[in-house]
Amino acid sequence: MAAVLRRACSGVSSRVSSLSYSQQRLLNTGVPSGPRRSVFQMVCSVLEICRSFLPRPRTLPLLLVTGGGYLGYQHYKGRGQPEEGAPPRTATPTQVALYHSFPTRLLSRAWGRLNGVELPTWLRKPVYSLYIWTFGVNMQEAAVEDLHHYRNLGEFFRRQLKPAVRPLCASSCLISPADGRILHFGRVQNSQVEQVKGVTYSLEHFLGPQRGRSQDASRSFQDLLLSSPQNDLFHVVVYLAPGDYHCFHSPTDWRVELRRHFPGSLMSVNPGVARLVKELFCLNERVALSGQWQHGFFSLTAVGATNVGSIRVYFDQDLQTNAPRYSKGSFHDRSYVALDDQVLKAADEGGVASGEGVVLQRGAAVGEFNLGSTIVLLFEAPKDFSFDLQPGQKIRVGEGLGSL
Repeated sequence: MAAVLRRACSGVSSRVSSLSYSQQRLLNTGVPSGPRRSVFQMVCSVLEICRSFLPRPRTLPLLLVTGGGYLGYQHYKGRGQPEEGAPPRTATPTQVALYHSFPTRLLSRAWGRLNGVELPTWLRKPVYSLYIWTFGVNMQEAAVEDLHHYRNLGEFFRRQLKPAVRPLCASSCLISPADGRILHFGRVQNSQVEQVKGVTYSLEHFLGPQRGRSQDASRSFQDLLLSSPQNDLFHVVVYLAPGDYHCFHSPTDWRVELRRHFPGSLMSVNPGVARLVKELFCLNERVALSGQWQHGFFSLTAVGATNVGSIRVYFDQDLQTNAPRYSKGSFHDRSYVALDDQVLKAADEGGVASGEGVVLQRGAAVGEFNLGSTIVLLFEAPKDFSFDLQPGQKIRVGEGLGSL
């Protein structure tokens, strides 16, 4: 170490000797002579060593590191449990804007292309086995258990299940549309829906304007959806983790009248982020299917997330999600009431087409995600409807959600 310092000192001395008279005078100004001058030269030597080993900082990595450090510090500072009765801490608009600026849509499209790359046969088992071990995938339920059968990651994520592994609950009028975890459920209050406890989003922003319904200004948006004053509006949120079965099914017998596609962000929808970002489900890209069931209004919304820009609905081949460009706040409607030949043909895969929409049977496959995401059900039901659920519980396709 002493030898390194001596070499650095000699390098500093040579650089100092090459300076002009005015630069040397400026360098010597205020520097004491004697032993303290030697200490000063030693400090200069150490700084010179640091400069020689450290690369010149670049603007973008520096901003990412400092921004990540700031967010990490804010998260650490807010780790304590909030006081009882206090509103939950949510991200500030600046923090949300910073997260929103990340190129999550570009990353999701890149991930989608990677999913379609065919893997060599010898590489499939190691790659899929690592994924199975990481996320706890149960391959005994898969229709094809042989890992060599899946040519790419996309096929593996969208694997089909054996017919008997998801029986439908006969005692419940509403069944789970997907494998996952119950994020939240309950009644809709004041046209606000809870994405997690204490963090809400606007029902109108989530579903968009409802055309063809009464526009009475004295009634709330929630009341406009109800067909009877004897009913209430309920909701349930199912979060699909990366290791879950990625297809979603019809939770009841109902008729789909409209598909509404909202382009948007692709932020993570895991419970930790959902607790921080208010109106997260309104910001993210989503596909809302709305129509009628035996008790009135019914909707199923598939919400996209990071690396889950691709949302597929089996009976709608025209749906294209995660496009490179979109208009903020826009949405695209597709009515199934006035059916054309293309919709009639496509509906054979996921439902029965009629002049009043696409009829879906209880448990029928509706669509799929490319990885994991969220399903939000919003439905009208009599006031005595009750959920048979617990927050955070694991649930599978076909298990009961509630009963009358």
